[in-house]
Amino acid sequence: MAANDDLFGNAARAKKAPAEARKPAPPPGEEGYTAASIEVLEGLEPVRRRPGMYIGGTDETALHHLFAEVLDNSMDEAVAGHATRIEVFFEPDGFLSVTDNGRGIPVDPHPKFPKKSALEVIMCTLHAGGKFDSGAYQTSGGLHGVGVSVVNALSERLEVEVARAQTLYRQIFERGHPVGKLETVGRVANRRGTKVRFRPDPQIFKDVCKFSPARLFKMARAKAYLFGGVEIRWKCAPELLDPNGKTPAEAVFHFPGGLKDYLAADIEGKTQVADSFFVGRIDKAERHGSLEWAVAWLAHDDGFVHSYCNTIPTPDGGTHESGLRLALLRALKDHAERIGQGKRAGAITADDLMAGCAALISVFIREPEFQGQNKSRLMTVEASRIVENVVRDSFDHWLAASPAQAKNLLDWAIERAEDRLRRRAEKDVARKSATRKLRLPGKLADCTNTAAEGSELFIVEGDSAGGSAKQARDRASQAVLPLRGKILNVASATRDKMAANQQIGDLVQALGVATGAHYRAEELRYDKIIIMTDADVDGAHIASLLITFFYRQMPKLIEQGHLYLAVPPLYKLTQGAKTFYARDEVHRDEIIKKEFGRGKVEINRFKGLGEMMPQQLRDTTMAVGKRTLLKVGIVEEDREETADSVERLMGTKPEARFAFLQERAAFAAQADLVDL
Repeated sequence: MAANDDLFGNAARAKKAPAEARKPAPPPGEEGYTAASIEVLEGLEPVRRRPGMYIGGTDETALHHLFAEVLDNSMDEAVAGHATRIEVFFEPDGFLSVTDNGRGIPVDPHPKFPKKSALEVIMCTLHAGGKFDSGAYQTSGGLHGVGVSVVNALSERLEVEVARAQTLYRQIFERGHPVGKLETVGRVANRRGTKVRFRPDPQIFKDVCKFSPARLFKMARAKAYLFGGVEIRWKCAPELLDPNGKTPAEAVFHFPGGLKDYLAADIEGKTQVADSFFVGRIDKAERHGSLEWAVAWLAHDDGFVHSYCNTIPTPDGGTHESGLRLALLRALKDHAERIGQGKRAGAITADDLMAGCAALISVFIREPEFQGQNKSRLMTVEASRIVENVVRDSFDHWLAASPAQAKNLLDWAIERAEDRLRRRAEKDVARKSATRKLRLPGKLADCTNTAAEGSELFIVEGDSAGGSAKQARDRASQAVLPLRGKILNVASATRDKMAANQQIGDLVQALGVATGAHYRAEELRYDKIIIMTDADVDGAHIASLLITFFYRQMPKLIEQGHLYLAVPPLYKLTQGAKTFYARDEVHRDEIIKKEFGRGKVEINRFKGLGEMMPQQLRDTTMAVGKRTLLKVGIVEEDREETADSVERLMGTKPEARFAFLQERAAFAAQADLVDL
């Protein structure tokens, strides 16, 4: 009991102890964290303390974003129908001014802040502006008070002039704070709108606190393309320009053609898959804002997509770009189904179609949702559906109205899809090196020369011809690859057939280069690729199939002068000690008439290269200095005609070949008579 009494007694004494003695000690690290630690940032101080939260950083891109914010406000006035002209002036002292002839920022006292003008509230308060209420702006590039107030906060000095009701007002700010109240300058009869003149704060931007005239020029010009109803006048102090640059001191931008003009300027001089652009504009799309687009496909260059929402660039894309991709892909596949090419087009993906696509798309929508304060990505879900529905319907009509261009585009997209799938299955083969042994096709008899220069690869038909060629060759510089029978016609074969074809695989492996866009000239293992087939109809057919393969899958090999045709003899003519070889019937008759006298001439017709003795094959067809080679090339001015002929004779449409034969029936009959 004594112990219990003592325990309760201790408890009683503890209850009587002072409160300070009973308070537990704070955990480590919390001693100095009190209400006094909570800092309250007022006005625009949060922007100056953390500029990256509002403009993405303090680098050169962020610096130029200030200009974009001010220019966007003037563009919103133009899009709303209240301004027709915007003037941009980069002044000698580093100030940049943007002036429009719109309505002008309101200057009357603000209802919630009666001691301040609406202009001061807009310039000094985040989230204050005229774009929260859709009655002031149907569509806009952002929230008026966010962008321009951020510019004010990050400027060393900012001056605003407003002309309203024939009266000019001015207010000056320094680092976000008003220097004085709004002042009335006086009467102006022929002026209206807003002028914002500012110089960035070197305390914020430090080493990059200097605008690039070339960059400002491009930004101003791009805005003019996005709305054909505005004229943008550019002016820059000559001493600020690079003397070696192309940026003019003065220019006027006005592009009634809109995005079509923009795209034409961007891809000038580049070869297109289709001759004309796919362009369109829809106002009040599904009772929302407007939509404009311009699209082209580049034959030999990488594509790009530049997208805009309410004239604001969205470099990270977003829902409007997603809608465009889906619309183009689905419309093209629907067109392929309508013309019976659905199976061939089945493998096309949006990436295949967009890889060479040069596209511009601009949407105007109410209350857009962006990712991040710098509006780099559009997040409005509804935009994807609207763009897809509108563009898909228009693209369907464009494809149906232009069958020739639609065919070019479809064939181009199918080729890209097949090339992508083929690359997935192929393994690039490198040249022999000291550290890596090259695996080559089993029937390839390679040359001992390890350098491509001076090396030759003879592609021959069958093992019999291959055996003769291997014995007739110069082992140091000539390699021989026998192929069995007729190679696959790649112009009409599916990607699966090409990927599974052993002969094509052996040929690609022997050459050491990949096909399509992954072809690399420096990896080609031989300087000359020589097609050597029998001098008869079957040989000519095999040669045609091989040339088609190189033309479709390795066109640069032809363009760079690596492909040749051997000219083997068809006849051997002997009379006594005289022996001559003739390549065809006409040549045979010429030799008989010129080289032989009276008497019987023994004429032997070679059924194939395999029947020729190695020495005969060497002397007539393979030995340098004695042989005849035909170089295969593409005449630049006949490039389109060549592509059309290959497609007509080797493509997927047998009716085209039938028509070709019908057109040349008289020629074929005459050829038969000559042969007889």
